[in-house]
Amino acid sequence: MEILYEDNHLLALNKPAGMLSQGDATGDLSVVDWATEDIRRRYRKPGNVYVGLVHRLDRPVSGVIVLAKTSKAAARLSAQFREGSVEKVYWAVVEGRVAEEAGEWNDTLLKDEGRNVVTVVPKGTPGGKEAGLAFRVLDRRAETSWIELRPTTGRSHQLRVQVASRGLPIVGDRKYGAQSALRALDGGQRVALHASSLGLRHPTTKQWLSLLATVPADWPSRTGGS
Repeated sequence: MEILYEDNHLLALNKPAGMLSQGDATGDLSVVDWATEDIRRRYRKPGNVYVGLVHRLDRPVSGVIVLAKTSKAAARLSAQFREGSVEKVYWAVVEGRVAEEAGEWNDTLLKDEGRNVVTVVPKGTPGGKEAGLAFRVLDRRAETSWIELRPTTGRSHQLRVQVASRGLPIVGDRKYGAQSALRALDGGQRVALHASSLGLRHPTTKQWLSLLATVPADWPSRTGGS
């Protein structure tokens, strides 16, 4: 796990694909578990270690994830995510060629909690939530496109379902219709989606932080990213 930034208030990491953000019923190692043990070991802390998760990345996704090291920092960082003031930039490799060079997609999304699947539904559908996503093409290949994605909302599986609904599933994302498979460094399945940067205000100094994460070795090399 690469540490991107750390001080007394927050910790930013480059999460590998395949790792949970937060523990679940599987009992598999999560980012919170790893960070808690890492802080305890590095600072020789005998008691409880506070690690607050203020946002999540899907398990098969890599990139920048931010954790709070105090409850005050957690509250202030969480507020920024709720208010939409955090600047999030993702890279994705999708199956197919994106026709436009840039633009914005707006949809209404509905999550099936039982199946953990999100779908695009007509505007006004009960339970549906509005989702906005700006995109820009970075490169094209014969059968894939490498695109930059900037969400203006923070919905579950938002990026994955919004591109897939346009016939452009993310490489490796079999859940949302991809024909291809992609292996993570741990041997499990990953999708070609990477949180490349995150911009936010420091919870105490209010200084703007730009956190950047390089793509890992399991990123599809044919896109030119490495």
